[in-house]
Order: sequence, then C-alpha cells, then structure tokens
Amino acid sequence: MSIGTLDVRVRGNSLFPPTLLNRFHILLAILRQIHLVISIAIWNNELDKLKPDIFIVDQLSACVPLLRWLYPDRERTLFYCHFPDQLLADRRTSGVLGLLKKLYRLPFDWFEGWSMGGSDKIVVNSNFTKSVASRVWPGLGDSFGVIYPCVNSEINEQVEQEPLWKNQFKILLSINRFERKKDISLAIRAYNELSTADRKGTRLIIAGGYDQRVNENVQYHKELVDLSEGLGLVTATAKTVPTALAVPSEIQVLFLLSVPGPFKTTLLQNARLLLYTPTNEHFGIVPVEAMQHGLPVLASNTGGPLETLVENETGWLRDVEKVGEWTAVIRKVLHDLTPQQLERISKNGKQRVNKQFTRRTMADKFNSELLKALEGKRSQFLERKDIVLSLGVALAFLAALAATIFKAKFGGTFGKGDPRLTEFARAKRTSAPGSDEEMKFFSRQLL
Repeated sequence: MSIGTLDVRVRGNSLFPPTLLNRFHILLAILRQIHLVISIAIWNNELDKLKPDIFIVDQLSACVPLLRWLYPDRERTLFYCHFPDQLLADRRTSGVLGLLKKLYRLPFDWFEGWSMGGSDKIVVNSNFTKSVASRVWPGLGDSFGVIYPCVNSEINEQVEQEPLWKNQFKILLSINRFERKKDISLAIRAYNELSTADRKGTRLIIAGGYDQRVNENVQYHKELVDLSEGLGLVTATAKTVPTALAVPSEIQVLFLLSVPGPFKTTLLQNARLLLYTPTNEHFGIVPVEAMQHGLPVLASNTGGPLETLVENETGWLRDVEKVGEWTAVIRKVLHDLTPQQLERISKNGKQRVNKQFTRRTMADKFNSELLKALEGKRSQFLERKDIVLSLGVALAFLAALAATIFKAKFGGTFGKGDPRLTEFARAKRTSAPGSDEEMKFFSRQLL
C-alpha cells in the first residue's frame, strides 16, 4: 500500500453549528461528525462508490461505531487520538453549575472510550499522550501506536528577507494561543528577571492565536499586558504586520495577535531563542517548527518537548516552577554562547527534524499502521448482527409481555362468540378431571 493521488472532498458542516451560545461544543461536534458520515454513506451513497479499504478518523471517535456497522465486512478504521477529550474539558466551575456540567459530561466521557474501542487500530501523537490515554482507558492501552505530527519539510530557506527592525534587537519569541493553560506569563517573568543591562538591545515577542469573540483570549491578553507593565516593562500590541514593524524602539514586550503564516516564519528565522512555556503539552508542534529553522528552544521539562528536544543539543528543558533557571538559559543564549555554539545547536535542530518529523516520516509510519490494521483481525466490538439479534429478542419480549398484559386484562372476554369454549373452560376450573360434574357436562354437550 502506498500513498498516491490524494482526493479531498468536503462534506457535512451544513446542519449543526459548532456551538450554541458558545456552549455544547462536544455534543454539537458529535452530531456534526455523525451527520457527515450519514451524508456520504446513506444520503448520496458516496462511500459505496469509492469502495474504501480503510477509514482514518481524527480527534473525535464518535463516528467509529457507525462506520463499523455500516461497513461490517472488509473495511477497517484507524483512529488518531491527539489527547483524551474528557481531560481537555473545563471542570473548574463550582457550585450547582459545576455539578450540572459534570453530570452533562458523564455520558460523553463514557462514549469517548467506548466509541474509540470500535477502531481496528488506534494511534496517538506522542508517547506522553500514550501514557495518559493508557491511564484513562487501561483496556485499550496495549493497542496504542505512536505517530508524531510533522512539519512541512519543503520550506524555502533560499528566500532572503530583510532582518526585522534591521537587526536592532536580539529577539526572544513565544508562540502560543492566548490561553491561560499555555502559561505565557512565565516568559514575561523570566525576561523581567534579566538585569537592565542584559535586556538592553533585546525584545520579547508574544505571538499567537487570538480571537476577539473568545473571552479567554481577550481577558488573558489584557492580563499579560497588565503583568508586563506592572513589572515596569514597556509594551505594545499589534494586530497587523505593518503595525508590528512600526512600533517604537523602546518597546520591550510586543504582543502580536493572530500572526499570519508567512510572518510567523519570519519571526522564527529572526529570533535568537524560542520560549515554549506550556506544561504537559500533548506534543507541541511549535518547538519542532523552531528547530526546523535552526532556532534553539527553551521548553517545559514535561509532555511532548521531552520527546522532541535533546538537552544541550537542540535546546533546553527546565522546570516551569523555577523561573530563575529559565532566566539563566535566556541570559546564556543572549550573551554567553559563541556564534559557533549557536550554529551547532541550529544544525542539530535541523537534522533532528529531518530525521524524525518530516511528512515522509509521518507518511511511512501511517502506512505501516494502516497495513497492520488491514492485515490483522478486526477488534472485538459490538457488531451489527449483535444489534439486530438484540433488537429481535427485545421486540419478541415486548410482544410477549404485551400479549400477557392484554390477556390478563381482557382474558374473560376471549372466546365470547363460542359459548361451548367458555362453558368448557368454566367446567375445567370448577371440576377435577373425571368428576361427576365433568361427565354431566359432556353428556349435555352430546345430547
């Protein structure tokens, strides 16, 4: 089996919205996925025409049982789990509302593991995710394979770009969504602990995903600005590239909201160090992107970076609780490492990405897992024939129960049009077999 021409078709996404009043995310995501499968498998029969060998389901496993029941014979299903959804749900709400949210999540938490069990093969995005998923679903732990995400290995490094701000600053870079769990404040606090002399000629850039409609994005950006200014750092916020390039030279902390892809590449090519602050990140693609561009990485010593970085070779791993250790690494990269040492780290990072995290590497691993799924036996699961049999038994039981209830309630009127049957039945209830009364009864009938 090899990867050839890729035919991408977009279906679904026409019946259910992503959210209702910014709530019910998981319910609507499940409904959207099931609607997608029904639309291509039943309404327009598209899947039958394609004659697929295997289905690859990503992130949400809700449709896996449905695919299995619709195609119970040859087709296989591979599920790519990025992280257990039940561990991503916000459960911090207290009081009655918090209790209601926990009760609301219970069926979805159960359904996630059950539906995933219908897959013929399950892969995850890192060994860290594998360890977490194995604790959540111990019955599935032995079946998890690992396929690392990839970066585009065909970047054009030959394009020469004008250095940002004419190389006036040594740039420290953080790229993350504006969410509290990303712990971006750590980068600001570590930068602030540099001495005034160490910060001279430097700039910390906080870039990442930002949506004005998402309250947490708006609130957390404000919290980070307030933190920076409270520490005495000079800040600015830019929403466009021209605005970012035009900020005054005295700006020490620059916030870039929703950076476009090409400018993100420019930042990675111009920075001196990437600060990757999330704890227990499932994988973390940004450090890999940084290494691809030869940029050293300082990251939390938890989660995915433990698998992507090599200490002192492509970057450094430090405890997020020890801000001083982060500051020490920042100072070393800014002022102590020689150009030759920085070049060695840059070269190591590029080599590691080319060996472990390219599209070809990911495709080869997918190919291997797909072959295992196709050549192996189907996993044990509730099959369509089991459902049909169970429904048949249930219907038979309900029919028998209904007949019993009906007879108990209306049994005295049964056979009302046949008086002999009624009289015979009455005689049997009042006389023992062979009694005089029974004989008299039969005599009257014969006469």
